[in-house]
Amino acid sequence: MGNVAALMFQGLGTVIALVVVGVLLFWFIQDVTQKKHTILRNFPVVGRLRYLLERQGEYFRQYFFANDREEMPFNRAMRSWVYRLAKNEGGTIAFGSTNNLSEPGNILFVNAPFPVLEDDRQTTPPLTIGDGWCREPFTATSIVNVSGMSYGAISAPAVRALSRGAKAAGCWMDTGEGGLSPYHLEGGCDLIMQIGTAKYGVRDEHGKLSDAKLREIAPHVRAFEIKLSQGAKPGKGGVLLAAKVNEEIARIRGIPAFSDSISPNRHVEAANADQLLDMVLRVRDATGKPVGLKTAIGGWDFMHQLCEAVNRRGLDTAPDFIVVDGGEGGTGAAPQALMDHMALPITEALPRVIDALIEAGLRERIRVVASGKLVTSAKAAWALCVGADFINTARGFMFALGCIQALRCHTNQCPTGITTHQPRLQRGLVVEEKWQRVANYANNMNHEIDMIAHSCGLRHAREFRREHVRVVMSAYESVAMSTLFPYPQPGGRAPVEAVRPAA
Repeated sequence: MGNVAALMFQGLGTVIALVVVGVLLFWFIQDVTQKKHTILRNFPVVGRLRYLLERQGEYFRQYFFANDREEMPFNRAMRSWVYRLAKNEGGTIAFGSTNNLSEPGNILFVNAPFPVLEDDRQTTPPLTIGDGWCREPFTATSIVNVSGMSYGAISAPAVRALSRGAKAAGCWMDTGEGGLSPYHLEGGCDLIMQIGTAKYGVRDEHGKLSDAKLREIAPHVRAFEIKLSQGAKPGKGGVLLAAKVNEEIARIRGIPAFSDSISPNRHVEAANADQLLDMVLRVRDATGKPVGLKTAIGGWDFMHQLCEAVNRRGLDTAPDFIVVDGGEGGTGAAPQALMDHMALPITEALPRVIDALIEAGLRERIRVVASGKLVTSAKAAWALCVGADFINTARGFMFALGCIQALRCHTNQCPTGITTHQPRLQRGLVVEEKWQRVANYANNMNHEIDMIAHSCGLRHAREFRREHVRVVMSAYESVAMSTLFPYPQPGGRAPVEAVRPAA
């Protein structure tokens, strides 16, 4: 019996060896005869190891080789910070920071010699958007809010968890350009309906903006946001590949199922500042809700044109808020040429927008929301110092949901279930667990922003000004933001070179 078993195993081993040899021979012939890949043609079979290591390289670097402050777009230290906030584990570390305080671009807050005592601290006050300018203004209580992520780009469980978490934290949630889904409504949070260039969710049968659809959606949302562009791809519309456009997503967007969802690169109704303000008025008149704009910034020209048009036509024509998206934004898939090189980063874009509004006397009329890699309380507090009223973050909340920065968002293969519509992968995103992390992240971000304010000697975070933060210029020098970007005078003019249209 033992001999029979031995012969069987020997025969099985022979078969396996022959199969392996056959596969290797097949690969050898295939590689040496193909003409597409030089390495495989010159080094058949062995050359395949290069492509395997190249594909897996980003994962090895992330976990074994990159240090805590080295990765892009978000390093391990930043991700770990967000994970701790989302898990309610606190932001405490030991034995010193790994952040290089002498690295140019770093931000340093100016600590007060006599910080605010607990008894003197105040709750950061809410701000109202559209007060006096629309029928139903919106009062927002949270500084940190969920930025636009469309259902389609992210999964149904992700939208459900974000909606429930936003409700618990008292922050708003932006729908993204993909339209209003039942999953957005499930949590009962404050919603901002984004109107993208394709008008998904508010378009008629011809793809045009529909007043009837606007009125139908208005009771379910607190405000509308007209998206001109986003930081990931200024000048190019959104793309959702056919693999992710299932029948439900197609129905919500008003497009055919299983076809690429491609948005125009701009709103056909708005070719200049006056036409854009006409669109703002149309949406506000139809809905009675505040109406804002979302845009990346390339220079001074757009903001000066917009402010000039508002002052010429009247304050009632102004957008109620502007979302400034830095060029480092990136939840959506985008061409690398645009992702890497188009639009100003938030560090330059935000001061330019604030200064343009101050010069035009419109700063009190228009609320400003900052967006673009502001995933930590320090970056959010910096934006408040510059002059923002609120902070939007998408990737911060994606990390709260469990994102591991696999960089597979556009492939429908997201391993954490956030940006995929495959039920097998969505199973890992348990809504009952993740919505609590969403709420924790928002609450702890707001708490840490206030903590920074108190350390600066302020009673609450809305007292931040530019003199409360410094920017490292070199190993031996930092400069106050109020020196880099001094507050302009209302009615003042920007330097001549600053108002020239971009080349």
